[in-house]
Amino acid sequence: MKIAIYGREFSNTTLPYVQQVFDCLMRFAVEPVVYDKFAEFIKGKVFYPKPLQTFQSYFDIKGNADFMISLGGDGTMLDTVILLRDSGIPVIGINLGRLGFLASISKSNINSAIECLIKGDYSLDSRELLSLHSETNVFGDENFALNDITIHRRDNSAMMIIHTYLNGEFLNSYWADGLIVATPTGSTAYSLSCGGPIIFPQSGNFVITPVSPHNLNVRPVILSDSNVLSFELEGRSSKYLLSCDSRTEVIDSTLKFSVKRANFRINLIRLNNESYLSTLRNKLLWGIDTRNY
Repeated sequence: MKIAIYGREFSNTTLPYVQQVFDCLMRFAVEPVVYDKFAEFIKGKVFYPKPLQTFQSYFDIKGNADFMISLGGDGTMLDTVILLRDSGIPVIGINLGRLGFLASISKSNINSAIECLIKGDYSLDSRELLSLHSETNVFGDENFALNDITIHRRDNSAMMIIHTYLNGEFLNSYWADGLIVATPTGSTAYSLSCGGPIIFPQSGNFVITPVSPHNLNVRPVILSDSNVLSFELEGRSSKYLLSCDSRTEVIDSTLKFSVKRANFRINLIRLNNESYLSTLRNKLLWGIDTRNY
């Protein structure tokens, strides 16, 4: 069995937990394949008795790993999407950050989580993604997002106008600081903080959530993920920001682009003692009321 390891740079306080991951893999005789930049960072910090195999990109990892472990927070989990794409490799996140909504395994459960992974005591949670399409191919072959695709004003200039079309038919012109198109996975992220609803995975929807709209009657809209959204931008500025999860590019106001469901999914590993509802309650304190206890 081979397990891919992805992580970012970390502080010394995190080092014992990263070492614990590698110790656990050694104990179960599992061969790690480590992201090359992360392998370089942990060199001399983390002990492993043999030279580490490394990978650089999606093309190296596809067909060369049974699972991927993400070491970090939710942002680190989102980074793994770029590497996994349509490979079908399931991913599990060990939370070395703060909230850990996607990276749901706590530092205290590292050993038991890896043991469950190796014994097959888990389930797969398949999640939809969004894909972005434009004439200039803004993000190249990384034009997809697990959480959301966001349009935003670039600086402190005046609000922007985002003309939005649903399957070619005019939907609305949003006078706002920006607009979020979020998957069910992303509905508990930026969209939620802007007043968007929680959408359950596997619901077959995505949500359009305006950022600071200048209309009292503009609210988030939930749509079937079979639809295609297209956009035209207007405003005093000639440049705006376009984001796919944590990747952001500056675009010209003349750019026309569309968003639709991606043609592949990401498989999140869920241990059998986890559920979406328990994560909502434990991480976001959803529905917590002292009268229930």
